[in-house]
Parts: sequence; structure tokens; C-alpha cells
Amino acid sequence: MLQAMKHAREMQHREKPLTIFGPVGLGGLIDRSNKVNNYRLLEQPFRVDLVEVEPLEPFEIVTGVEATALKTPHTSESLAIHIRDGEGTLVFSSDTAPDETLVALANGVDLFILECTFVRNKPVEKHLELAEAMHLIRKSHAKRAMLTHFYPEWDDVDFQKAVAEFSPPCEVIEAVDGLRLTL
Repeated sequence: MLQAMKHAREMQHREKPLTIFGPVGLGGLIDRSNKVNNYRLLEQPFRVDLVEVEPLEPFEIVTGVEATALKTPHTSESLAIHIRDGEGTLVFSSDTAPDETLVALANGVDLFILECTFVRNKPVEKHLELAEAMHLIRKSHAKRAMLTHFYPEWDDVDFQKAVAEFSPPCEVIEAVDGLRLTL
């Protein structure tokens, strides 16, 4: 993203700073990327601020919008995020294996966004399949849920029919390109 922004004509006159939030180690990752080919990713026409967030330490994204991250069982950098303002709440899981602490983070949220890499019979532990995602949704008591991060095995699956087999406790939305939701 930073490489594309650096060379995009549309960004050459941007003045508004860009803040990027990420796990501890984000700055080091960008430094290592820079060293590959002297990319100078942080040398943009606008200021770039990196904020490394600690799990379970609240932080402000913008005025009036607070967030808390939670470590997910995927990689050492993987974090779920709980975002809230005066209007609503959402949780985005990122990549994750089944995790009961994620249920607590998403308790009663307006929108729970979960990865759902596999339909069933997943070959790896560090992602969710549909039954696991539906279990987490049910236990979270979320008002709505969205599933995303689909591997190609989903291509021939009727999403609504597959979800309906689990008698979802709330609306479960299929993430598709260009989708817009109102919270």
C-alpha cells in the first residue's frame, strides 16, 4: 500500500497525515521491507505515523473512536480488533483458530466480522471453518455477523444455504467486493 501510494499521482498533493495501526513489530517490518530495495516507504508527500498497539491496551483511532486489540491464535502478529464509538461496535477477527477469548471481545457487538477460510474439514488449525465461525457467532450474541477470507473451495458453495444449516442466531452476511454496510 505504501509503495503504491508513494507513486500514485493522486497522492502527490495529499497533505493529511496517514496513521497506520498494527502489532508490535510493525515499524521493524517496514524497515526490513525498505532495506530490500531502498523503498523509503515512509518518505511520502504526507506524514506517515506508525502506531504499534499492545493487546488489551485501549487506543484511540480518531477522536471519539476507541479500539482494543486482542491476540489471536494464528501468528505472533495476528490481532483481532474491537472498535467502538458512541454509535456502535464492531469486532474484526483477522486470521484465527477457534478462540473463546474472541467470543468475549465480541460479546453483544453490532457487527462481528470473522474469517471463514474453509467450508468444512479444514486441513489446518489456524483458520476457521464454517461450523467454528457459527459457534463463535452464536456464543458472542452479536447483532449481525459477516464472514470473509474465503478460500477457493467456497466458490461452488451456496453461502446462504450453507449458513442456514446452522440456524444462525442473527443475520450472517457474505463479504463480497464493494459491499457497504450501515451500522
